[in-house]
Order: sequence, then structure tokens, then C-alpha cells
Amino acid sequence: MTAPSVKALFDVAETTRGVTVRVSVSYLAEQSEPARGRWFWAYHIRIENDGAGAVQLLTRHWIITDGRGARHSVEGEGVVGEQPLIAAGASYDYVSGCPLSTTTGAMQGSYRMVDEDGATFDVVIPRFALHAPAVAQ
Repeated sequence: MTAPSVKALFDVAETTRGVTVRVSVSYLAEQSEPARGRWFWAYHIRIENDGAGAVQLLTRHWIITDGRGARHSVEGEGVVGEQPLIAAGASYDYVSGCPLSTTTGAMQGSYRMVDEDGATFDVVIPRFALHAPAVAQ
């Protein structure tokens, strides 16, 4: 039996201008408090640079939608306190989290990148679902 490829561990992926964003999401029961209306997920992002030159992640823009359809926009510099420079052929991984007041939701967005020539461009973060497992009452 062969081991699954690393890429198979990621649920969704999207490529923009040679930069692929892969996402894997996990529900964190130990950090959730359903009795208080709080559910929490961790998401693992891998950004792969298959382009010819290095790129740097400058900013992020998230659109978070809860199970009621309410949308919340989050913008800021970098990710997890960093503005990584990703060499051609290299990748950058990070893990972050998202709390919601509903058992379901979704996230999507974009990263603003700059290439070696100083040109900026947006890379799509594919939409991914947030689902808490059903728990017997």
C-alpha cells in the first residue's frame, strides 16, 4: 500500500498565475462550546509557487459566511504575523482558525501578492466549507 500524496490531504485548491492555494479544514471540538453557541475550526493553508520567480504575500482578504448567511469581511497584512517570500518551486504553510456562532459556514478570499518585478496581483483562496459534526442531543 502506498502512502497518499501530500496534495491529497488538502480538500480544495485553486491556482492563479502559477500560485496554488490548497486548503484543509478541521473542526475543533475541544475549542468549541455548542452550549454557548460557539463552534471553532482550524484551517491549514499551503501556498505553492509554481511560477518562474519569487512572490511575496502582502495582504489577505477573507469573506466568512455563517450558517445564517451573514457575511463578515476580514482584511489585514500578511498571514499569522508574516509576509512570506515564496521562492519559485517552493511552498509556504500556515494554520489559523475561525470561530462561528453557527454549526456551518464557509470561507473564501484572496491574497495580494507582489512578484519580483514589483507587480501586484490577487491570488484566489478557494471557497471551503465549515461543518460541525452532528452530535446526539
